[in-house]
Amino acid sequence: MSFIAPQGPLAAMLADIAAAARAGDEAERPGRVAAAIAPWLAVPELLAPGACPCDPKRYVRHLLQADPQGGYAVVALAWRPGQMSPVHAHRTWCALGVYRGTLTEGHYVAGAEGAPRQTGSVLRPPGATCHGPADPGLIHRLANLGGEEAVSIHVYGVPFDRFGSDVNLVYAD
Repeated sequence: MSFIAPQGPLAAMLADIAAAARAGDEAERPGRVAAAIAPWLAVPELLAPGACPCDPKRYVRHLLQADPQGGYAVVALAWRPGQMSPVHAHRTWCALGVYRGTLTEGHYVAGAEGAPRQTGSVLRPPGATCHGPADPGLIHRLANLGGEEAVSIHVYGVPFDRFGSDVNLVYAD
């Protein structure tokens, strides 16, 4: 994990995310944050070249912003071809946008013996956003099934230092 110092378009996007995360009804927060990310996904200068390197073994989180009040954190995830998240749900609200490459989001339901069963998938091309509340029943997996590296921007409603325990409810690797 690395920290990227915000400037230019990145600083502006982070300001938009901060405003969206603090405004209005809490239940609408994930959608507002996804809408705040959306226009910045088409800005080529959002992330400097080489700012979000991939790792050959697994996808990598790069910290873009940690809310000083601890209400959320923003990360860029760098994915090499073939890399994927575990099958998981979220213990907190989340919003994401695809900046570069295409991700495949698989949707799952909990199986009778507890093992999740995939029910469908959707492609998330550059510019796509999605969001959701904390809900152990909203099970999914993100994967880079394409032939090029991908970068996605994620916002989670917990402080960055609690990502390990408070973001993902993992069902399967």
